[in-house]
Amino acid sequence: MFARKVSIHLKPDRLAEFTKILEQEIVPLLHKQPGFKDEIAFAVPGASNVLAISLWDSKQNAEAYNSGAYKDILKMLEPVVEGVPTIATTEVLHSTFHEIHEIAAGVPVA
Repeated sequence: MFARKVSIHLKPDRLAEFTKILEQEIVPLLHKQPGFKDEIAFAVPGASNVLAISLWDSKQNAEAYNSGAYKDILKMLEPVVEGVPTIATTEVLHSTFHEIHEIAAGVPVA
């Protein structure tokens, strides 16, 4: 698994609008991307910094997304983002990601 970490600085008081764009526009687009597994976003309520981590099945699919659909996402975020988001990529060494889906489905985790 491969991860893209995106650090985003929002314009003042735009966290709620960012969240709406993420949920209604970005996540549906991500689900259409080959190899996309999950999107996790972190923010302190009222803060202007967001950390978004997307998980991918391979480095190749993450890079294909970065050079393709990510440009569309940047356009979606223009109204709420200040500056240019910073991106870092890494291989995932360990994850309990699969357990999250089992818990949500009511399957006991050993």
